[in-house]
Amino acid sequence: MRILLTNYNDNAELPLKLKISFEAVFDYLEKISLDENHYLQLTAINLLEEYKQFPELKQGFEDLNLLEKFKKEINKLLSILFPDLLQDNEIKAATIPFEFTTFKLSKRFQQIIEDAGEDYSFKLRNFDESNMYILSCTFILSYCYNVNIDFRRPFFFDIPDKNTGITKHYRTMINGDFFKVYPLKSAPKITDDDVKLLLDNFNNIDIWKEKFPPNSYQFTGFGMMNLFDVTQDQSISTLKENLLRKDEKGFEELEHSISKLFGSTAIQFGFSTYSFSKEGITFSNQKEKKSFLLNNKSDCKVNDFFCKGIVSKVFKDNELLAISDIEKYGESTNYNGLYTSLKNQNIQSLILVPIKLKEDFFGIMELVSVNKYELNSINAYKLKDVIPVFKIAIRRFMEEYETKLESIIQENYTSLHPTVKWKFYEEAEEYIFNIEDSSSNIHNLKNITFENVVPLYGQTDIKGSSIARNNAIQNDLVKQLKLAGNIIKKANHIYNLPIYSDLLFRIETCLKNIKNGLNSGDEVMLTDFLNKDIYPVFNHLKTVDESLKEDIANYMLQIDEKLLVVYDKRKKYEDSVTILNEELASFIDHKQVEAQNMFPHYFERYKTDGIDYNMYIGQSLVKNHTYNKIYLYNLRLWQLQMMCEVENLANNLKNKLSHPLQVASLILVHSNPLAIKFRMDEKRFDVDGAYNIRYEIIKKRIDKAHIKNTNQRLTQPGKIAIVYSQNKEAMEYMKYIKYLQSKKYLLNTIEKVDVEDLQGISGLKAIRVQVNYQIKHENKITFEEIMNTVTNLN
Repeated sequence: MRILLTNYNDNAELPLKLKISFEAVFDYLEKISLDENHYLQLTAINLLEEYKQFPELKQGFEDLNLLEKFKKEINKLLSILFPDLLQDNEIKAATIPFEFTTFKLSKRFQQIIEDAGEDYSFKLRNFDESNMYILSCTFILSYCYNVNIDFRRPFFFDIPDKNTGITKHYRTMINGDFFKVYPLKSAPKITDDDVKLLLDNFNNIDIWKEKFPPNSYQFTGFGMMNLFDVTQDQSISTLKENLLRKDEKGFEELEHSISKLFGSTAIQFGFSTYSFSKEGITFSNQKEKKSFLLNNKSDCKVNDFFCKGIVSKVFKDNELLAISDIEKYGESTNYNGLYTSLKNQNIQSLILVPIKLKEDFFGIMELVSVNKYELNSINAYKLKDVIPVFKIAIRRFMEEYETKLESIIQENYTSLHPTVKWKFYEEAEEYIFNIEDSSSNIHNLKNITFENVVPLYGQTDIKGSSIARNNAIQNDLVKQLKLAGNIIKKANHIYNLPIYSDLLFRIETCLKNIKNGLNSGDEVMLTDFLNKDIYPVFNHLKTVDESLKEDIANYMLQIDEKLLVVYDKRKKYEDSVTILNEELASFIDHKQVEAQNMFPHYFERYKTDGIDYNMYIGQSLVKNHTYNKIYLYNLRLWQLQMMCEVENLANNLKNKLSHPLQVASLILVHSNPLAIKFRMDEKRFDVDGAYNIRYEIIKKRIDKAHIKNTNQRLTQPGKIAIVYSQNKEAMEYMKYIKYLQSKKYLLNTIEKVDVEDLQGISGLKAIRVQVNYQIKHENKITFEEIMNTVTNLN
């Protein structure tokens, strides 16, 4: 007889004194011995006589070691409860309730334990020792006082099978015919009021122990435990739970749940989607999910890939399909694309479950196995209860997938800044509420405005970008005209036709005009001249002269094949602008993440010939934060420090670019709070109110401004211009400048200048300070330093 111990703590306190006794079996034998018609009468009489020498088995014992001592006798005594005919079918054992030591196992039970392996420990999955005392008390209430408290819940054993690799699940049921429970002298009498008190104090262990003191009741006997295999039910339940989970792990664990459902670790799970269109059925693989049908193909035409039977049953009628032998399928379909794809993956059987997601959009649940006949039309119906939940999960997955794509698009192209998104959600909730509450279903979204916010504006502009771009265009046009002129000149020399002389004259005239200066329409005019007059001649010359044909071929190698123009200097310039913009934008975005951690604020950035950005800060922008002016000062110091680092980054990149570029930086200070409104038509924020428009005008014109009464531009390479209109702003920024000079971010050269009057704007002033292009890593300022500095300065 095998004895199994569980994970229960032997020393745990209980209201019950446990005594193992087989008195109920002896009573049963005595009853049989008196029945002359019972076929076991003689067996019972002999057993009773034989076991008189083992009075402990009837009287009972508390020492579990006696189970081992009387193992042989107990095994024989209990055989009457384990008919041979059921030994290989029932999962059954004798047990000690509330302690879960198990002995006298049926043959099938023993085989299950042996198949679990030597490392397996017989443990209850959902056994909670902390509640065992109260569980015992509720049992006593039910058994001794007929108070039915539905506290009990089923217990489960999870037992692995080393042969299949599958863990099976078994539900327990205890037969209480072989024990009795009664109160001892130390047990207080339980009244109706006591029961009511206990019902209201489930978690108060002290009250339970007061009414049911430890060892105040006697348990005598043993239990019969039956285990029922609920693996399939548990697998379906777990499968449904995984399908309904909202995290990525739910999908990852699907394969494990399906393996349990089918009882095989060789089964794998895949998913793919397809759509209907005028062109037919198109299969497209969801990149986030594995598809065995497509096997890494980006897409394929269904009619070219599948046989007519699958197209009709799966794609047209949306019916489940099973193929138990891929080789037979290949023979019947002339080894089509599906067979080849599956064969390459060593797949031998599969089940396809089509699921309608939208009107013209479907998904396919794919189950595959490397074993023939493991998946077939019979066991495919195990999925019947899962498919409805799978539909819900897949629809949710597709919605989340689309949301993820939309999020990426918004983040990179157009989006609501996280700082202000809460306001838009509130308006959307208000909109939905009014729509549902209104019979007319008419409710317009309100304009979203943030009052009393302070703006911060900055830009790092590529210096002389217009001139550099024009020079690049001019050089490319000159080169192209010279290349074309050389071919026409050679043609004229060979064939001496007046038309070639005329074309040569026109080319030389264009060259002269372009060298003297590029006008706005010159590039279009030249492109038109080449396409209409030069290239038709080239096409003719290629057919009549081999040497000219070779020259024209060399010409074509030197021009862009799509634009049909020389695109050398322009490409170098535009590539350089792109690299610089990307590097600066990436750096600013990275710094912005850190700045948001100081205090949330609105930020938007634009890429032109350089980078410019807007920031707004104020109480109305945030919901769960308290605004203080210290955060404005902090953001201003952070901005100036960040601009120094941007200048250094641009300077380090300058000589690495194919077309060296210089930048000039500017900060616009505006201390008066203003309002910003979200423009629904342009999907962006703009300042609100006529007075605030002045700020926008300054932003648009300040970078082209000159120092008053001079021809010198305000923005200069190597310097940061800080534009202001109030003396208190200058005093504030001078503190920041001195601090950054002490940290070697700025040099000691400082200029204070007046800005020329702009259209409708006058009285602007500026501080220009020179950037130190030798910032050392050890001098880098931390955010903690910025906060401390701002607090001390202000």
